Amino acid sequence: MAGHSHWAGIKHKKGKADKLRSKIFSKLSKEITVAAKLGDKDPSINPRLRSAIQAARSANMPKDNIERAIDKSSQNTESNFENLRYEGFGPEKVAVIIEALTDNKNRTASSIRTIFQKAGGNLGTQGSASHNFIQIGIIKIEKKEISEEDILELAINAGADECKTSGDTHEIQCSKNEIYTVKKELEKNINNFISTEIEWIPINSINIPKERSDDLITFFETLENNDDVQNIYSNAKFES
Repeated sequence: MAGHSHWAGIKHKKGKADKLRSKIFSKLSKEITVAAKLGDKDPSINPRLRSAIQAARSANMPKDNIERAIDKSSQNTESNFENLRYEGFGPEKVAVIIEALTDNKNRTASSIRTIFQKAGGNLGTQGSASHNFIQIGIIKIEKKEISEEDILELAINAGADECKTSGDTHEIQCSKNEIYTVKKELEKNINNFISTEIEWIPINSINIPKERSDDLITFFETLENNDDVQNIYSNAKFES
């Protein structure tokens, strides 16, 4: 889970420590279970499940945990997870989009609304913040997997719009509707992927001075600690 406006990206930039492994594994397991429940349990013909498993492996999740998460899709027939999106404005009036995976939308909505209120922000209706963003497909690969020159050629041939390399990561960008088509082409040459996600990218960012960043960081951390929250995006740009 990483990205431009994505909180994981902000955490990395701010030098924050990762969440506890158990918290990361819990969210990855939930995505695997839902992907297996919504599609086939064979990852070779279920691209969402395949991507979820690849992300879990990238996070060093044990094989047993992955298999249990897939099995749970058959066992757990009583609870149905829903993909939900929440939008609003947090401290410093930054636009925020939250993607949640929940089996109780009333609980989740109430928890997220409380977090916004305590931070002095406002949870809005769908569309209230998302007009500040565009959605694109983003595929991330560790730099050690393939050279910058080779990944650029592969990405172009696969139909991607852009390929960037930063630090230890190659990032391939494409239309959100083409993400699994592009990914399938890349898989002919690459086995390991960090993540495959449709992300919300801000059209314009709000600069947050270092001296005013603490409340916003606390707000994002509180959201991230909610078990139902899978991804967080914002148009905040933290000054170093």
